[in-house]
Amino acid sequence: MTRTNDEPPEWAKERAREVMAAETGDGEPEGVDGEGAADAADGDDRVPDVPAAVVDEAERLTRLARQTEDEAAAAFYRDRRDELVESHDYVPRLRDEDDTLVLYPGEWMDDGTVQLDRIETTDRAVEVSLSGPGDADRYREVAAYNDAVADAVAEAHGEPHADTARSFAAFMSNHYVRAVDDATPDMRAEFREEYFPRNGWPSDEQLAALDESLAVIESVAADVDGPEE
Repeated sequence: MTRTNDEPPEWAKERAREVMAAETGDGEPEGVDGEGAADAADGDDRVPDVPAAVVDEAERLTRLARQTEDEAAAAFYRDRRDELVESHDYVPRLRDEDDTLVLYPGEWMDDGTVQLDRIETTDRAVEVSLSGPGDADRYREVAAYNDAVADAVAEAHGEPHADTARSFAAFMSNHYVRAVDDATPDMRAEFREEYFPRNGWPSDEQLAALDESLAVIESVAADVDGPEE
């Protein structure tokens, strides 16, 4: 992305950092759709007004885009991040000089550039440093664990569960950087309804046994040492 040319003053950036630091200990919404967070914002005057879970997901997708060597995958992660943030009327930008992901309210922007005269309160901006520890090491740990679970499924149960376990392992590692046995109901639904039919090239036997395969994966995972938290 192109770095914005007109940035808020340093005191404004510092204020945004303080706001985000103050919110770190607060409860975060379960999902990233923002509905629960929006309700909380109405009652508590939450600032900034983009949900914390959306900020976390935007950071995760940005890190995934940077670490992959597949340009198509990187573009997918960036597009997914942009659509998510923009659905909350924010605009993501990367500030190169200090390696920071910045989320600006959409009304501050004009032709991709921050307009300082439109900033009514700097508290609404969000900054996330990308230079500290991130998802790269975590991704390797999670992917190795998910692959180990898939191998264990193949050894203990064979087909059709083995191929399904490999597809589910790839899905959870690449899309969510989460262990296969840490999948939420929404993640399982996304895998079942969208990812698996389109990207898993499943056989009729796999499709018929899909729910059983997911249960097998969870059962086998209980006996595999998980990634460190």
